[in-house]
Amino acid sequence: MGIWDDLRLDGRVALVTGASRGLGRAMALALAEAGADVVLVARSRNELLDTASAVTGLGRRALALTADVAVEEEISGAVARAVDTYGAVDILVNNSGVATVKPLVDMPPAEWRRILDTNLTGAFNCCRAVGPGMIARRRGKVVNIASVLGMRGLAGYSAYSASKGGLLALTRGLAVEWARHNIQVNAIAPGWFVTSMNEHAFAEPAVRERLLRDVPARRTGRPEELGSLVVYLASTASDYVSGEVVVVDGGFTAG
Repeated sequence: MGIWDDLRLDGRVALVTGASRGLGRAMALALAEAGADVVLVARSRNELLDTASAVTGLGRRALALTADVAVEEEISGAVARAVDTYGAVDILVNNSGVATVKPLVDMPPAEWRRILDTNLTGAFNCCRAVGPGMIARRRGKVVNIASVLGMRGLAGYSAYSASKGGLLALTRGLAVEWARHNIQVNAIAPGWFVTSMNEHAFAEPAVRERLLRDVPARRTGRPEELGSLVVYLASTASDYVSGEVVVVDGGFTAG
């Protein structure tokens, strides 16, 4: 077995939430390229089917399931369908997320709950749904997609930061809890990547300049730049890595 063999995911099934576009789509395709069959979960059916088509184009199986991660019954149903179809879920990538840029005093409680329910409780729902199967098989990988804003503050993003900071804490706690079951739980904390959530902001030159002036690389990340990392964290190459947060931000948090 060579180092490249350790990174292969042949025979594994990965479930990726928020897989219809952006970072989720890029990571789903990277997992498929590494050999995994992919269960794609999101609320947008048409875009989800586009991602599924791209996965099958890479020679892997794809199952597109419409579900809201914030609704426990929908996620438990999606996981049950995945297990019925492929036999197991070996890899979970918690990528679904929402954001609202607004001063905290102007944020309605319902909006706060929506952000926490999707970004944090959604990951809880998914982990709780796949956990029993991973524990029974004594094998599993969980990759939570957090954010550098879970570690640094930015005006207008307090609710989002709270949800991602909570996700980092969940990552560490669950890594300890599930270590005895040979399940590794890690997080990726991206910096500025242009996605459908923030593309309107980056379209404004003044906003783009303000957001990138503290990024030493002076550019945004490309979705595909997370691909190799998520494959590593999903593979046997990372079996002794757990509870870690890997920052991908062009040097933003180092400055």
